[in-house]
Amino acid sequence: MRQDHRPYAAKRLHRVIERSYVERFVAPHLDALGPDYKMMKPWNLKVHGPNIRFGRCVHVITARHRKVQLTTWEHDAGAGHIDVGDYCLLCPGVRLDSACHIEVGPSSMIASTAYLTDADWHDVYDRSRPIGNNARIVLEENVWIGDSAIVCKGVTIGRNSVIGAGAVVTNDVPANSIAAGNPAKVVKTLDPAREIKRRENLLSDPLALDATMDEVDRYLLGNNSWLGWLRSIVAPRRGD
Repeated sequence: MRQDHRPYAAKRLHRVIERSYVERFVAPHLDALGPDYKMMKPWNLKVHGPNIRFGRCVHVITARHRKVQLTTWEHDAGAGHIDVGDYCLLCPGVRLDSACHIEVGPSSMIASTAYLTDADWHDVYDRSRPIGNNARIVLEENVWIGDSAIVCKGVTIGRNSVIGAGAVVTNDVPANSIAAGNPAKVVKTLDPAREIKRRENLLSDPLALDATMDEVDRYLLGNNSWLGWLRSIVAPRRGD
């Protein structure tokens, strides 16, 4: 659908339902959930296992056909941990699987269908043995993981660095770099003289941002009616 035909009140109600769902069904499965989070369609966020923590102002966007999945595994040698730092963004289809520790630094962004895994999940020589080799993954602050990229065990990605779409990261990436390819290699270095604005800059005052977004919704949806919304669902027209 090209346009949002919902009345303003319907969109506000949807947000209340989303937040209530998070508090009732998501938060109990997390070891920590910081304030000022935003989760779109949180019923498509799947959390499995202990030791999963979210910082403040974390944003999670999901879709029915691209669920976000965070999984930790307990095993004889220990258990997985997933820590998502302040101001981070997880997009539809993101998967984080941990048997060791995945640390996502503040203001980092993980794009659609990216996959982070800190283990092999089976031993190379004994395929009947689960988990296999595992090693910590660290995304330092303000890292951007591109669409469908894969970050493998033992990798540290330095602050401000960008991983290109579809890249497979098997080795460390230094700070202020752009890496791409399979296996990923540094293809460009960021200009240290240029300021990099982070998600923290956008979300530093979440209450003011919410008020601004509410004003935008009132303006864009203020003339929508309940009857018009229903009509757009059951009998859409060209341009809807």
